[in-house]
Amino acid sequence: MFANFQNEILLAARLLLGGAFVFAGLRNIRNRAFLTKLMTERGVPQAGLALWLGILLQVVAGGLIVAGVWAALGAACLILFLVVATIMFDNFWDHQGPERAARINGFVANVALTGGFLALMAQPL
Repeated sequence: MFANFQNEILLAARLLLGGAFVFAGLRNIRNRAFLTKLMTERGVPQAGLALWLGILLQVVAGGLIVAGVWAALGAACLILFLVVATIMFDNFWDHQGPERAARINGFVANVALTGGFLALMAQPL
C-alpha cells in the first residue's frame, strides 16, 4: 500500500528528522549561556567549545539529512551526538521522583530517534 509513496515517505522522514535537529541547533544558539553552564556543572571540559561543536554538528548533519546529501553520514553523526547528549543530559540514574521520570522520557525519546536514524541509514538514497 505504501510502496507507491516510498519516495514521499522518505522525504517526509528526512524533513522531520533532519529538520528537528537543524531547529534544535539554531535554538541552542539562543540558549548557549544556560547550556554552557549546565555542561560545565556536568564536568564537560571546554563546555563552551563543546557546545558550539554540538550546535555545528546538529545544524550541518541535520541539513545533510534534509537535503538528502550524504544523509547516512548525517544520520551516523547525529546518532553519535545523541549518545553523548543522552549520557550528558538524560542521566536518569542520578535522579529520583519527577526529575527521574523526565530524564527517562528524554532517554527513551533519544533511543527512538536513534532508531529513526538507523532506519534512514538503511534506505537507499
